[in-house]
Amino acid sequence: MEAVESRELQARDYLEKHRIMELLNHLTSVLLFVRPPKPREYLISLLERLRLAKVTGVAFPFFMDNSNIVAMFDMMDPSGKGTITFAQYKEALKNLGLCIADEVLNDDGHIITLDKFRDDV
Repeated sequence: MEAVESRELQARDYLEKHRIMELLNHLTSVLLFVRPPKPREYLISLLERLRLAKVTGVAFPFFMDNSNIVAMFDMMDPSGKGTITFAQYKEALKNLGLCIADEVLNDDGHIITLDKFRDDV
């Protein structure tokens, strides 16, 4: 039984180390957003562009425009206060595959405005 748990732990560590789940979530989100007629070919092209962006250090173009960012912010702010909590902000970045190292994302108790959210996304 320990061997199975050890393999599961190794698999989980591997996925976390290489951020595989984040990559798969990002690819799935892009597919649902774009809905290309040939999804496999589109994914291959997208992975090639991601690899090229990593190798060259050039930022990869993001698939959300301003209206998408505002809509996402509005979903997290249903009462229309114009702000969201830091926890909501951090979770949104994580869901978008825009994770920043935890030491950079320290909750300083401030609320996040749409402008701050838009700038970071």
